[in-house]
Amino acid sequence: SILQTSVSSEPSDMQFSVMKTDERVSTRESTVSAVVGKRTLFLFNLNDPDNPIDLKFQQPYGNIVNYKWYGDGYIMIGFSQGCFVVISTHIREIGQEVFQAHNHKDNLSSIAISQSLNKAASCGDNCIKIHDLTDMKEMYAIINLDDENKGVDQMAWTDDGQLLAVSTRRGSLHVFLTKLPILGDAYSTRIAYLTSLLEVTIANHVESELPVTVSVEVEPSFVAIGVYHLAVGMNNRAWFYALGENNVKKLKDVEYLGTVASMHLNSDYAAALFEGKVQLHMIESEGLDAQEERETRLFPADDDKYRILCHALTSDFLIYGTDTGVIYYFYIEDWQYVNEYRHPVSVRKVFPDPSGTRMAFIDDKSDGFVYCPVNDRVYEIPDFSPTIKGILWENWPMDKGVFVAFDDDKVYTYVFHKDAIQGSRIILAGGTEVPYSYKPLLLYNGELTCQTQSGKTNNIYLSTHSFLGNLKDFGPDMLRQALTQTLMLKRFSEAWEVCRLLNDQSCWNELGKACLHHMEVDFAIRVYRTSGNAGMVMSLEQVKGIEDHNLLAGHLAMFTCDFNLAQDLYLASSCPIAALEMQKDLQHWDRALQLAKRLAPDQIPFISKEYAVQLEFMGDYVNALAHYEKGITGNNKEHDEICLAGVAQMSIRMGDIRRGVNQAIKHPSRLLKRDCGAILENMKQFSEAAQLYEKGQYFDKAASVYIRCKNWAKVGELLPQVSSPKIHLQYAKAKEADGRYTEAVVAYEHAKQWDSVIRLYLDHLNNPEKAVNIVRETQSLEGAKMVARFFLQLGDYGSAIQFLVLSKCNNEAFTLAQQHNKMEIYADIISSESTTNEDYQSIALYFEAEKKHFQAGKFFLLCGQYGRALRHFLQSPSTEDNLAMEMAIETVGRAKDQALTNQLIDYLMGEGDGMPQ
Repeated sequence: SILQTSVSSEPSDMQFSVMKTDERVSTRESTVSAVVGKRTLFLFNLNDPDNPIDLKFQQPYGNIVNYKWYGDGYIMIGFSQGCFVVISTHIREIGQEVFQAHNHKDNLSSIAISQSLNKAASCGDNCIKIHDLTDMKEMYAIINLDDENKGVDQMAWTDDGQLLAVSTRRGSLHVFLTKLPILGDAYSTRIAYLTSLLEVTIANHVESELPVTVSVEVEPSFVAIGVYHLAVGMNNRAWFYALGENNVKKLKDVEYLGTVASMHLNSDYAAALFEGKVQLHMIESEGLDAQEERETRLFPADDDKYRILCHALTSDFLIYGTDTGVIYYFYIEDWQYVNEYRHPVSVRKVFPDPSGTRMAFIDDKSDGFVYCPVNDRVYEIPDFSPTIKGILWENWPMDKGVFVAFDDDKVYTYVFHKDAIQGSRIILAGGTEVPYSYKPLLLYNGELTCQTQSGKTNNIYLSTHSFLGNLKDFGPDMLRQALTQTLMLKRFSEAWEVCRLLNDQSCWNELGKACLHHMEVDFAIRVYRTSGNAGMVMSLEQVKGIEDHNLLAGHLAMFTCDFNLAQDLYLASSCPIAALEMQKDLQHWDRALQLAKRLAPDQIPFISKEYAVQLEFMGDYVNALAHYEKGITGNNKEHDEICLAGVAQMSIRMGDIRRGVNQAIKHPSRLLKRDCGAILENMKQFSEAAQLYEKGQYFDKAASVYIRCKNWAKVGELLPQVSSPKIHLQYAKAKEADGRYTEAVVAYEHAKQWDSVIRLYLDHLNNPEKAVNIVRETQSLEGAKMVARFFLQLGDYGSAIQFLVLSKCNNEAFTLAQQHNKMEIYADIISSESTTNEDYQSIALYFEAEKKHFQAGKFFLLCGQYGRALRHFLQSPSTEDNLAMEMAIETVGRAKDQALTNQLIDYLMGEGDGMPQ
């Protein structure tokens, strides 16, 4: 022996197990447990033999009847007085009761645990109580055995937990079915499922029919439901029942050539799959004038070597998939094959939709696909879990493309978008958790009917269909989520309601875009009209009648700004030229050119011209020149002129100046000549630039450029047509420098440079009269000075003073007059000008010094010094015209001064010298 230990009393019911410890050292069974003296539980850890554990329980519990280890080191113990207790063997929790219940009043005789069902049962008195191990407080079931007056004894589960056997003290054995095999089938909205080992229930919740139960003769291993029939069977036999209004009538039983794996029915036929073959036969052949060969048929025919792995039956077709990867469609009405699809690997399961026009299938690699026999296209189902057990199509007639794929704990909702502008595709809309051991049978408008182990059905609402609740109770976030769901599922009417409640422009736009995406043009018009997008409504109104699918999709793709897709669709349509029109509208000229080569060669010149303009703008002159050249048609004058103009400009820019200039000169456009001239001017090609300016009659510019290249002869030729003073001035300066004064004077005159004109007349042309006339006409100050200097040199001081005054040089004029005794001339000139008082005063003082009393008085009067003026007038010698006396009287009149008036009167009365005047 390896180990031994002694116990205090007689041991019984010894079991091996694993104690729960902190360190998960070994999972080998290292603990021996035993009941000692019927009251104590003894735990002996083989790894720790020195510390055995004795667990004693309360006296009222009575003796230990039975105990079971389960889970992670838990022990359930049943006591004779009707209690059962759960304890943990974890070292920290040892001796603590995790759960305790007084299940039976008088006594408890046995306990049993099923790990596969996750259930525990205790029996005592004459009843059995079953608990759920995940939540011990929850009583799962109570079974009473009323006729067992002596009580129950022992009990045990089968390994799979399907049966629970109980022996009684009277000597009988009871076996209970604890879980049913999940067997069920659906056809359209009708479902059939096993409710007991020998009972099948038929229900149709959607059409509110009352459930019908059918008692069957054997425990079935398969169930099939059709329009009018039910089939159940096991091994190689099947029993058929006709479903009446209120009753169910057994029709017949059929034996097949092998064990039936699955069966499907429609209104007239049954199809059974066994050992790689399918037998298709009529359910009720009596009374029908059926032809012999229409009665039954075995697939495959003898000469075909494949095995059938799965099959389905719709109202029109038998569909089956084989190990060679071929899916066959057999049309029952014509009794022949109408379609076949070859898949690379074998096909494991097929699931046609109610109409049979689309079919989902799962292949040997656990990948999912949808096959459309109408156009022989296959679409892969995205994000397809390898654990998927089956697929159900939506039976609600409005939701044609929706289906769910399910595994043990989740249901995935998929949508097949058939008429999207990107082409048909499948999207994953979302997933819904499914309770343990639920098997989906039927999907109708987002409601999933599932079969449970207890032989009942339960309904689950898919999380992707939450919008089917009362939308008015939803908050904004939930409404936005509902909008996303409705758009994914193409439920546009519901989406409309959501948008109405949200009343947000972005939501209407999202709905409109989704309608375009799914080519729902009329609904899109309605949406955009509501949201006030008039442009989109008008655009859609123009295209809504188009029957060509690709052309319409192309327009819609363009409206959603997916231009690459639009081009592909246009090219695949009956009107590929639309792709060219679109690229032209987008000004994608390079793409437009490529399309035009294929679709409309006659448009190449026009597109080339537009492309050249774009390239020129971008600075790519080489390619711009090439496209301008390609753009020349030879028969469209206006268009060709633009192209030739482009050729001229690009030639110049490329350095081919001679060609460019020749083109520009030949071209009728003045503007072109100006533009080419500007380019040449920037390139410092002045003579060519000037030549083009001249041809274009831009004389100012031409003259300006001729001046830059010193071509004065040309400038001279152009001057009559030149209006710019600046150019005349430049020319004049050049001529003056050359000593050609006559031409220079004319040019200065055109340039309105009068000072220079005067200078030349005086200095070089010796024509003072002309200079004087110009000074008089133009009142040029500088000119007047020059003329004054000229006269000064001649010694003509009077004229010099005159022009000095004219040039506002009064001081110089005054000084000159003083020096050369010409003050009278100065005084005459200045009194005719508007002159300041200081000037008058300085003249008056000059005359005063010279004892010229009359003139002194006159200028004192002009500068307002009336007293001095009067004195000088009275001192001036009398003349015949008594001018001095008149001036004296005027002075007194202006002065309005009594003293001066008295002085004049005294003088006239002869007060001073006794000589009255």
